[in-house]
Amino acid sequence: MRKVIGIGETVLDIIFKDDQPTAAVPGGSVFNALISLGRAGVPASFISETGNDRVGRTIVNFLQANGVDASSVYVYPDSKSPISLAFLNEQNDAEYIFYKDHPNDRLEFTYPDIQPDDIVLFGSYYAVNPVIRPQVAGFLDYARQHGAILYYDVNFRASHKNEVLKLTPNILENLEMADIVRGSTEDFEVMFRKNDPDVIYRTQIAFYTRKFICTQGDKPIELRADGGLKKQYAVERAADTVSTIGAGDNFNAGFAYGLIRYGITRQHIENGLSEQQWDQLICCAQQFSANVCKSINNSIDVDFGRQMAGQLNG
Repeated sequence: MRKVIGIGETVLDIIFKDDQPTAAVPGGSVFNALISLGRAGVPASFISETGNDRVGRTIVNFLQANGVDASSVYVYPDSKSPISLAFLNEQNDAEYIFYKDHPNDRLEFTYPDIQPDDIVLFGSYYAVNPVIRPQVAGFLDYARQHGAILYYDVNFRASHKNEVLKLTPNILENLEMADIVRGSTEDFEVMFRKNDPDVIYRTQIAFYTRKFICTQGDKPIELRADGGLKKQYAVERAADTVSTIGAGDNFNAGFAYGLIRYGITRQHIENGLSEQQWDQLICCAQQFSANVCKSINNSIDVDFGRQMAGQLNG
């Protein structure tokens, strides 16, 4: 079976509600997606880094327990693992504070096996961080040469707003390498001071890729794709929403799951996907995203994962 390879940060998310800690769960944008894919029966491996401490061991054990290959997670011998504080508001959306202690980031890892039509997920600050950029860019180039599908989730937070100018070359290089780009209007407001999906696509994305998904919280998802395809997908915010922390990450997981479930290859993507194929992919993405919002956890629940695994193999 085809597999998904993710490259990104690992953190321990400590979640606060009404200024009181309510849970502590391993997290990180790509990490969350891979845990969900592992639970959904998709072969997955993760490239990352963590500290040589109890939190680091928890993160590696959590990956392995959920069926994700952790052999490419580099453990810094003399560093502490990063921590994230997530404060939920009345709508259960999160505001973050990050704490990181990697004084000598260098990201050492062995490239995992990559076959044609495997899927690589990358994004967030990790994908543009100048300190580890040579290793990240080298891996993405390697994956592309081996026929992988590259899915880029921009996920650029306001905390890095003052670095936009410095990071723009890396952002543009990612857009150029990606087969599919997803970003939120918040991301593009921070990076380019634009929040209209049409304007974002026309001025920032279309030159690099014709496959663009723009999410807008509880507003409709906007798709722009080959052949002038322009479509909206309604977002239904469930009454039983507990936390939206993993919503975007699991949208990505569901999309990758859909690529495998419906047999969509790199060749299909290069030739241009049909509207029906996009509908199938966005449907899977929304299913994963909706499920994760029903709990305080960052990934889909185990029962839903089994259900998705059954459909994948059925």
